[in-house]
Amino acid sequence: MIFREARPAGPDWNVAKTMVQVVVFWGTLLFLFPWLIVGAEARLGIAGFAPQRWLGAAVFAVASVVGLVSGYTMAVAGEGTPLPLDHPRRLVVRGPYGVVRNPMAVAGIAQGCAVGFFAGSYGVIAYSLAGALVWHFGIRPFEERHLRARFGEEYEAYCRRVGLWIPRKGGGGGTAMRSRV
Repeated sequence: MIFREARPAGPDWNVAKTMVQVVVFWGTLLFLFPWLIVGAEARLGIAGFAPQRWLGAAVFAVASVVGLVSGYTMAVAGEGTPLPLDHPRRLVVRGPYGVVRNPMAVAGIAQGCAVGFFAGSYGVIAYSLAGALVWHFGIRPFEERHLRARFGEEYEAYCRRVGLWIPRKGGGGGTAMRSRV
């Protein structure tokens, strides 16, 4: 993976770049690919389940807010974007990052599963969970190695305080959200 620090820029520019990334990634990973999966299931005669549109819509809305707030926090407090090629200049440990270490991954996985519930598609849910495994075992180790090399003890302390996938009682939220970044 290639990690490159974002060039110095104002928060408006970083937010704009982040929103373009959101449109591209969400459009591809949360709409195009699930649509292709549902179409393939239909052509192959693979039965789904009764769509749970209310559940899918509710989970998608909540997860989307988490994802958008996370991207905004990364752009403003981190002075960069979520992409490794334009990554933040500062370690972000507040907002959603004070609750879990990668709230954007948690939000994206929840969004993908929500699309599966909305469509009544086991394939879309499986695709979303496979994405979680790819992120956890394929991408996360590189990202964490980079963060450890870059931020050292500050990142180590953050990891001790804030859970990767699940919030830690008394360890994340309040303390990390009040931290300097």
